Amino acid sequence: MIAVVRFQMAGYVRSLRVLPPFIVVVLFVALILIQGPGGPDASDLAVRTFADVAAFMFPVWAWAARALLDTQPDEQRALTATAVRGPFTPVWAGLLAAYAMNLCLGVVVLAVPLLQAVQAGSPGSAILTGCALNLLVAVPGTLLGAWTSRAVIPDPGVSLLVLLGGALALLLLGIGPLARLSVPMIEWLRAAHDGPGAFTSDFPAIALHLVLWSLIVGALYVATSRHRP
Repeated sequence: MIAVVRFQMAGYVRSLRVLPPFIVVVLFVALILIQGPGGPDASDLAVRTFADVAAFMFPVWAWAARALLDTQPDEQRALTATAVRGPFTPVWAGLLAAYAMNLCLGVVVLAVPLLQAVQAGSPGSAILTGCALNLLVAVPGTLLGAWTSRAVIPDPGVSLLVLLGGALALLLLGIGPLARLSVPMIEWLRAAHDGPGAFTSDFPAIALHLVLWSLIVGALYVATSRHRP
């Protein structure tokens, strides 16, 4: 498992497929986050940034995961499945490799907000909550990318449209009565904008929602992998 994860991550980096999402993250940091919050509400604004970053990075993480999972040619993916002698090992390895790379992107994008929050004197509990939120949101982002990878949707154009449409659909579902079926993006944005106290107190329910959504969607992805070519 570890060898396959390292192999997929190395191939993703060597193929330079990592550059597009990395460039987007760097531009986001340089053009938006680097300015930093100011004024008497700087502490609260710094905490809100963690929630805003999680919302922005969700489709970026999905895009990056899709690119990593599509790095291997179909023949190489088949050889890997044969070598590991298990139908689910390559699937888990791909998900772990995509999540690990998304965590690396998360470290890049969160470095500046984390420093700004510390300098602004934001509560430590709110800072930890913001970091934990991004850690959790990277999981459904990775799963959305996996569901739009070539193994599921062979046509790259259709795959990209489904990825963008899926991210938009999850956002719209979160607004209406079917919010429980969606990633709770509206909930974590609202909690963060209500202040550090509300952000911290509402986080357990948001985290539970994210975990349950990820478990269900991830289980379906792994279960259907047996029937894929």
